[in-house]
Amino acid sequence: ALSLPPGTSPQEPPFKLVLQRCHSLPLPQHAISGSIVASQLLDQSAESVGTATQRKLPRPRSGPLQVNVLISGGTTVNAEAVWDHVAMADRELAFKAGDVIKVLDASNKDWWWGQIDDEEGWFPASFVRLWVNQEDRAIKVAEGSNEVQNGHLDAGSDCLCLGQPLQNRDQMRANVINEIMSTERHYIKHLKDICEGYLRQCRKRIDMFNEDQVKVIFGNIEDIYRFQMGFVRDLEKQYNTEEPHLSEIGPCFLEHQDGFWIYSEYCNNHLDACMELSKLMKHGRYQHFFEACRLLQQMIDIAIDGFLLTPVQKICKYPLQLAELLKYTAQEHSDYRYVAAALAVMRNVTQQINERKRRLENIDKIAQWQASVLDWEGNDILDRSSELIYTGELSWIYQPYGRSQHRVFFLFDHQLVLCKKDLIRRDILYYKGRIDMDRYEVKDAVDGRDDDFNVTIKNAFKLHNKDTEESHIFLAKKLEEKLRWLRAFHEERKMVLEDEKIGFEISEYQKRQAAMTVHKVTKQKGEAPKHYQ
Repeated sequence: ALSLPPGTSPQEPPFKLVLQRCHSLPLPQHAISGSIVASQLLDQSAESVGTATQRKLPRPRSGPLQVNVLISGGTTVNAEAVWDHVAMADRELAFKAGDVIKVLDASNKDWWWGQIDDEEGWFPASFVRLWVNQEDRAIKVAEGSNEVQNGHLDAGSDCLCLGQPLQNRDQMRANVINEIMSTERHYIKHLKDICEGYLRQCRKRIDMFNEDQVKVIFGNIEDIYRFQMGFVRDLEKQYNTEEPHLSEIGPCFLEHQDGFWIYSEYCNNHLDACMELSKLMKHGRYQHFFEACRLLQQMIDIAIDGFLLTPVQKICKYPLQLAELLKYTAQEHSDYRYVAAALAVMRNVTQQINERKRRLENIDKIAQWQASVLDWEGNDILDRSSELIYTGELSWIYQPYGRSQHRVFFLFDHQLVLCKKDLIRRDILYYKGRIDMDRYEVKDAVDGRDDDFNVTIKNAFKLHNKDTEESHIFLAKKLEEKLRWLRAFHEERKMVLEDEKIGFEISEYQKRQAAMTVHKVTKQKGEAPKHYQ
């Protein structure tokens, strides 16, 4: 029996609620007459937007009757949220993309009743995607498996192989293969709609969007579209339509593994895209414009920010799909070792993308740190670096027979910054120079007399310029501290090489945003950044 709030029943979904979960607003229905009006709106970009009316939700491909049969038969039916759903009423169930929802009632085609933990409520059926292999996954959930987080990207897939409890491994594998193929085809359509429905129209309206804005909003979405089309073409060649479980798709992921790195640039740019869209959506003409784009392209009723999120979601889903495929692939299957290798590759890709995204989210802190250092000279840290790898105090000897100086060192990717503490205010730093790590190599130094510097050293290492033969010697207080520095220098070189491999860099837009954040923070404190005084 369903546990419902007082006065609520599965037969009374909140049809009339206006769901303003996305930035762009729908146009009044009386103002729309097919693609002709939408096309006119693209040209005119009216300054005002009519009152939002009820959205027409896209229907899930698996009928509510089929789902209800499973529920009434005692099968646990789970779904994964494809989009964020903001609850606009007490009886609605709020969730984030990726959340797992237990479906309790699906008698209505548009609104289902579900449960997350102890919370129950209504939610739009089009915002979730039913799991494949429901019975098998239900067992895993009951056992407390972490796989409750596994799911699939696209809400439009028609591969929902339900109602076959404890299927054999071949059928399970066929289900997963069909799921992967279906989500890839629908994902290609999403990318096509973004490029043709939104990006192309924005480029036409030079009175509304400049080149920088278009670049920030859409990033390298066209590169992703071209890459995915080639990837899907190869997947289709390996897909066995008669016996899907015999398909060998693992090699496709391995052959295209380098191409997936283009998602790094898109994911790194996504936060800036959201910020730019948020600013534009404060103006009615942009709300009107983007809604007209969607109508003209005949896209599902999701706002532009929802569509632009799909590549970020997609790259994160590949390891989940491959893990599930490997689970149902016998070791003697010809695809087994390729799927296992593909899973390792895609996990590494997503891990590195997430790491670089984290670094970009922290660049404001680097800019704020630099602004706090007195007497700064030369280029900004963000011109070359994006990560503080290690910091500590060392004694430093720069020239032969030179005296030792105590400095605070900050190791970033590409450069080592030297600072001096104020004699009285030890929390104040003065800039004293930097070392270009791309031109230097790190060498361990043996305890004892150093002939080059004519000094006795302990717990020391050297930085040697490969071009000029110039050397620096650094002395730590303890051996453990020296070893930490050596590991940090090794990590710095590894990071630089990986960044070069995938073309990771901070955009000029992101640098400007970081600088603006510094000015905003210091202005709130009633002072100017020290570096800019």
